Amino acid sequence: MRERRLRWPITADIENAVRGQIVRAVERRAKYLLLRFDTGTAIVHLGMSGSLRVLAATTPAGTHDHWDLRLETGLCLRYHDPRRFGSLHFTADDPNRHPLLARLAPEPLSAAFDAAGLFAATRGRRVAIKALLMNSHLVVGVGNIYASEALFLAGVHPCLPAGRLSRAQAAAVTGAVKQVLAAAIRTGGTTLRDYVDPSGAPGYFRQELTVYERTGQPCRRCGTPIEQRILCQRSTYWCPTCQARRRKPLNSCACVSSPPRRSDGRTPTHRRRGPQSRGPASRR
Repeated sequence: MRERRLRWPITADIENAVRGQIVRAVERRAKYLLLRFDTGTAIVHLGMSGSLRVLAATTPAGTHDHWDLRLETGLCLRYHDPRRFGSLHFTADDPNRHPLLARLAPEPLSAAFDAAGLFAATRGRRVAIKALLMNSHLVVGVGNIYASEALFLAGVHPCLPAGRLSRAQAAAVTGAVKQVLAAAIRTGGTTLRDYVDPSGAPGYFRQELTVYERTGQPCRRCGTPIEQRILCQRSTYWCPTCQARRRKPLNSCACVSSPPRRSDGRTPTHRRRGPQSRGPASRR
């Protein structure tokens, strides 16, 4: 243990809890990785810039290599996190009852995330449907990139007030979320700047993006220029033809603002902070 000061301080008892134990299983719940031992479960979150690598235990540690899980094979699982937004917890109880996991919604690729549930959850809600899709109390693992892409595939405007979502649209959205995430998994996620998988390879879903970070470029379906605004402090992209809104003007829903303008009147490209990609369901 080289640095305990992550998003939450790493407790001093974790070393004794895992020393000499066998890793019985490696699982995932939302963005959390679960390492199961006979004594309990380590709960790992990678934050914005964290990564795990399997290395020779003798490999010198770098500046941002904060902890190692050393294995009897001579290898180690090394946690690297320049921003220290990740976390490491240990619980001897059921991890699903841990405060970080207890209130998480269903996984997007599970049967529990379905059209009926989405339709029911949106009744009476004025928040934009895209913002609601990114709420981990509705569904976990749908980040900014995949929410934008799924709504395009479903033909639903990202700023549609959630309460106005029809049953048919709810079915289209849930189906599109599953389809987009499955496609992203097959191609290794989305590398926009510096995301790589554990082997160091980038994700190739960027080549399949239809709207995300394509402001002003022609829609791949109809040729209309892609538009962009800030929705709940996140850049949001859509095709005004394929995702047309017919009931209320764009600014009628919550969390919408126009992007800032430069002195020459042009709209600058919105820059996100931190690593600009996420693996589907596990990191976005």
